[in-house]
Amino acid sequence: MTRSSPLSRLAAGTTLPVVTVVLAIIALWYVAAVALNTPFQRDTYERAGQTDVPMSLLITDTLTQKRPVLPAPHQVLEEIWDTTVNKAVTSKRSLVYHAWITLSTTLLGFVIGTSLGILLAVGIVHSGVLDKSLMPWIITSQTIPILAIAPMIIVVLNSIGVTGLLPKAMISTYLSFFPVTVGMVKGLRSPEIIHLDLMHTYSATRLETFFKLRLPYALPYLFTSMKIGIASSLVGAIIGELPTGAVAGLGARLLAGSYYGQTTQIWSALLMASLLAGVLVGVIGLIERSVLKRMGMAS
Repeated sequence: MTRSSPLSRLAAGTTLPVVTVVLAIIALWYVAAVALNTPFQRDTYERAGQTDVPMSLLITDTLTQKRPVLPAPHQVLEEIWDTTVNKAVTSKRSLVYHAWITLSTTLLGFVIGTSLGILLAVGIVHSGVLDKSLMPWIITSQTIPILAIAPMIIVVLNSIGVTGLLPKAMISTYLSFFPVTVGMVKGLRSPEIIHLDLMHTYSATRLETFFKLRLPYALPYLFTSMKIGIASSLVGAIIGELPTGAVAGLGARLLAGSYYGQTTQIWSALLMASLLAGVLVGVIGLIERSVLKRMGMAS
């Protein structure tokens, strides 16, 4: 039996492909940064009377601009390092502080949205009336642009005295309940007819059938939907911070960076949001493997 090399083992898994894609993205990012920042840099040279500038110097200067059109990856990482490590977590200039505000809204909206989605799915599966009346409206609700409805949700809730995290969490709920509802409906309907007939043969009640047959079948669908829902909830939390004039949160960092032309700040907030979404999805994945393993549904 021949031993495979470390490189072949990496290629057989997911590590090498992921690293390759990341390196390709970083390389393209640098190329795009040079291309987009070059016009301003050439204009700077002309105003300074510099006409014969080496290409190496041009490239270096385009990657070190204070307010670039597109910041280079190392500039974004420097901004993240400065606003996470070099700033106290309680400081309003700390990216950790803003990420925590957005995370709080995300989790609140996700919990509400997931609970609502599960309740709607259970009702739809067990009631033909709800299936015909609710499901079309649930699907139609997602055709409304969230940027259009978000300000209305904020204004209406503020008018009745609901402030703080809840109005923004409602936008997260609006985005996250849909994938959970659809996935849970699919999962609860996934048991085969023969298994449902077997439960009927055993004189099982609808509640016993639900907990002993439908729910175990639905769990893989539920966790998959929750991964989509948590990412959507994060998007909703950021969008919810935009129309409120919020001074805290990743959405507020995006707004502040846009107002003052701080593109590096904008990209650092975007990258932090991406990392936050990846961590949240990963946590749900870990919970999924643990639960399914305990149920004997995963190795």
